[in-house]
Amino acid sequence: MFVLVEMVDTVRIPPWQFDRKLNDSIAEELNKKLANKMGKLRLRQAVSEWWSWHWKLALSCHHDPALARALHPSKVVYNVGLCICLFDITRLEDSYVFPGDGASHTKVHFRYVVFHPFLDEILIGKIKGCSPEGVHVSLGFFDDILIPPESLQQPAKFDEAEQVWVWEYETEEGAHDLYMDTGEDIRFRVVDESFVDTSPTGPRSAEAAASEEQPRKEAPYSLVGSIIEPGLGLLSWWTNS
Repeated sequence: MFVLVEMVDTVRIPPWQFDRKLNDSIAEELNKKLANKMGKLRLRQAVSEWWSWHWKLALSCHHDPALARALHPSKVVYNVGLCICLFDITRLEDSYVFPGDGASHTKVHFRYVVFHPFLDEILIGKIKGCSPEGVHVSLGFFDDILIPPESLQQPAKFDEAEQVWVWEYETEEGAHDLYMDTGEDIRFRVVDESFVDTSPTGPRSAEAAASEEQPRKEAPYSLVGSIIEPGLGLLSWWTNS
């Protein structure tokens, strides 16, 4: 789920930070640019809790309801994943001060913790809500996960009145409706991912802007899940299995 990614960037350090250690200033600037506003220590703690939580799950097969703290990382790197926090700085190249700019500019080689689950990985999240498009799932720090109708346990139907998806579970006694309520813990398999380049495209002419419809805002990174196999779906469905 979390991977270490090697990156390279040029970091600008303003003159008023020259009295600090260069590594500390660069680490702060990298996290300010790529990570979350909550700070490096809190992010490292959250990642550590996620690793510990999944390790305990693998050993005991029991779900710990205390998920990682709610985070809101702000940077998705295209085709890489969702940035979490700086892991370490591996190399610093020479620093330069350019004419007209009193800041130093340093090329930095570093490793970053990135959220990027592999395809077919099993994750556990919470149902954020349901819509005709499917079941929307959140991991606490990442919300752009959709389980489409064809990937739900079948047969399934959408209850318009309750705004939930229902698994019509067949037994010898007849069908039982199992509701996928908001807030329930759900185990799913990652079956697809999507990256959207949201970089600025440059200015457009006034005529072109007026004639074009406002584009729909898309998430820069999203996942598609599936629960269409035994053992997947709401954890409460399988507690007695």
